[in-house]
Amino acid sequence: MAHRPAPAGRPRFDIADIVRRHRTALEAKTPLSVAQQRVLSDIERCRTAALGGHLDVCRLCGYEHPAYNSCRNRHCPKCQALRQEQWIAAREQRLLPVCHFHVVFTLPSELRPLVRAVPRPVLDALFAAASATLLDLGASRFGATLGVTMVLHTWTRDLRYHPHVHALVSAGGFDCDGARWIPSSRGFLFPVTMMSAVFRGKMMEILRRLYQHRNLHPFEPLRDPEAFEQLMTRAARSRWVVYAKKPFRRPDHVLRYLGRYTHRVAISNSRLVAVSDDQVTFHTKGGQHASLHPVEFLRRFVQHVVPAGFHRIRHYADLRIMPSRAHCTVFSEGFFALHAA
Repeated sequence: MAHRPAPAGRPRFDIADIVRRHRTALEAKTPLSVAQQRVLSDIERCRTAALGGHLDVCRLCGYEHPAYNSCRNRHCPKCQALRQEQWIAAREQRLLPVCHFHVVFTLPSELRPLVRAVPRPVLDALFAAASATLLDLGASRFGATLGVTMVLHTWTRDLRYHPHVHALVSAGGFDCDGARWIPSSRGFLFPVTMMSAVFRGKMMEILRRLYQHRNLHPFEPLRDPEAFEQLMTRAARSRWVVYAKKPFRRPDHVLRYLGRYTHRVAISNSRLVAVSDDQVTFHTKGGQHASLHPVEFLRRFVQHVVPAGFHRIRHYADLRIMPSRAHCTVFSEGFFALHAA
């Protein structure tokens, strides 16, 4: 695959070139959903003449620069930087000026085939179980309603399928009357083993309800009730990983850190090290690299396309608790933001 020298500051390789070169071979081997096909088409056309262009003009000196339009697809590696900055700016006034914890909830490997087959209901269940775990423990452990923002990721650094949610959790919350702020411990939210057990119980309860309402029946292996029970038994015996990091003390650090997760795609162009007709090499973790055939690279990439209209970023709090207007404002996302003194 031939490549011209990249302009200064731009990655040398582009995933769009891999798509153009190997998409036909991918589709010959792997059935793609409509959403996956749309993502590949948008990546191919992004910032090309196919989408038209516009003229960027400097208001100070009048310099004009023609530029092609972006596809704005949320899975495109070239279209998320601006959205990330806009998202951070829009929430600078909506974040509590308190410490925040970073908690990660991961589904066990036994459930990954089910997520692939029926992603929307199972990923919705993941959000519901993880958020309910945090809100219920906040209410029961120190009688407070936490503020929670969650972001879905489905990948590892080598693009394997690994569905999990990152949760940013306020270190405390308002009491049941919404009149008093109750802080959590400065360096400790809840025991990880407790969060894991509660998360497992809630997730399995939701999956059982989904199965009763036949929402999981498109997954052929589970149409037999006995097969479903066997899956639940294996999942119950598996390790449900919940990971908690040390809290962030400054809201601006929280936003910048979370911004790294909110609009991240499975892999960016900057991680590509070398691209040929036979191999794609990219950075993974700890200075390591992985190499895949271009068709396998694309197969792994498209498995992280979420269903159309699916919300990867979600906010949670109990809106029945309305703090005093003299102290705070409740926003539609469910986050509490304190007024300045």
